[in-house]
Amino acid sequence: MTEPAPQVTGSHVATTPDKKVDEARRARTARRYAAERRFEYMGLAAVMSAGAFLVILLWTIVGNAIPALTYNYVSLPINLEVDDLTQTNAIEYDFRKIVRAGLTEAVPNVSGRRETRKLRRIISSGAAIELRSEVASDPSLIGKKSDIWLPLSDTADLYLKNLMGDITRPESQRKISDSEIGWIDDLKGQGKIETRFNSIFFTHGASREPEMAGIWGAVVGSFLTLLVTLVLSVPIGVAAAIYLEEFAPKNRITDIIEININNLAAVPSIVFGLLGLSFFLAGVNLGWFTIGGFFPRSAAITGGTVLALMTLPTVIIASRASIKSVPPSIREAALGIGASKVQATFHHVLPLAMPGILTGTIIGMAGALGETAPLLLIGMVAFIVDIPGGLTEPATVLPVQIYMWADFPETAFRQKTAAAIMILLAFLICMNAFAVWLRNKFERRW
Repeated sequence: MTEPAPQVTGSHVATTPDKKVDEARRARTARRYAAERRFEYMGLAAVMSAGAFLVILLWTIVGNAIPALTYNYVSLPINLEVDDLTQTNAIEYDFRKIVRAGLTEAVPNVSGRRETRKLRRIISSGAAIELRSEVASDPSLIGKKSDIWLPLSDTADLYLKNLMGDITRPESQRKISDSEIGWIDDLKGQGKIETRFNSIFFTHGASREPEMAGIWGAVVGSFLTLLVTLVLSVPIGVAAAIYLEEFAPKNRITDIIEININNLAAVPSIVFGLLGLSFFLAGVNLGWFTIGGFFPRSAAITGGTVLALMTLPTVIIASRASIKSVPPSIREAALGIGASKVQATFHHVLPLAMPGILTGTIIGMAGALGETAPLLLIGMVAFIVDIPGGLTEPATVLPVQIYMWADFPETAFRQKTAAAIMILLAFLICMNAFAVWLRNKFERRW
């Protein structure tokens, strides 16, 4: 049977939706599209805000750090024609007198003790140390008079970089006097002052004098500390992840272990510092004997061990997630052709999980590199002048060095703080880039 034709009323078909219903549907659709556009604009605004804050952060750091990368040096006539100065006693000889004599010769007609003290303030207190290093590296200077470039004081350097603020203020309200400004301008006009690359910042250790303070001691300390962290956390963490994921029975005990590993990953880092302070340094007294207390204070091995404990949960979690992501068919195929459980794990599962393991490990190391709180508690905030030469020697790390410099009142330390932050960020970027490179390399290989 054929269906009856729709009834027509005037010029409209009876089954056509009502005009109000159609308008309501279109209004709902328009509101939905408008909500989607608003959400898209909100997301774009969030991304642009984050990018703007990142640009402001980098601009502030780089802008403050650039002056620390250069330093002003003065050429002084250094007379090494001294009767009792020989190559054998050059290290013990007092070069401060020689530097002062050269400064007096470069700026003549300075009389009076007060003016002489002001004159000596334009040269760095570490100029004698630099001259001693210069003579030790080039013994041919002994017995001759030659012009040698030595660093100015931090106040003179800031003046030449126009970072002293308003120098038209009264002399009592600024660090540099009118006499010092005149002597510096005269030396610069004679071409005896040059702006050079600040090699001291990259080759020296910590110092109370801003112009002699360097970052190399903290870099070496960070390297040694991370080396200990890597050696301890990675083998233990990966082995624990393999056992928990492939060999451990699924029971209440392993469930408790997994819960505690996840909880340890969320524990504040300062708690691990308290553990290092109370166990590794002080030791636990049990009456007839003491457990712990066998690590030296403020040493790379102590800091590395504390950071290894802090990084261990992250390494275990990342390794377990990577091992779990390997398809079960890989294990079943290996077991099906006669491989043992150990062979299937180490010959087939572990190579496929290696990209994720390496990525998680390096990201954990990058997080450990930026930690400060646990290292402050174990004494790595100590003032370390010498470059550490071993795991048991006193050392500091980059974040702690940045913290210490930021607390100093001198303006020049503010620049060095920003420059040290740039170096720390460069380390972190390199470590993360290395993690991405390793992941891509192993993914292509396997």
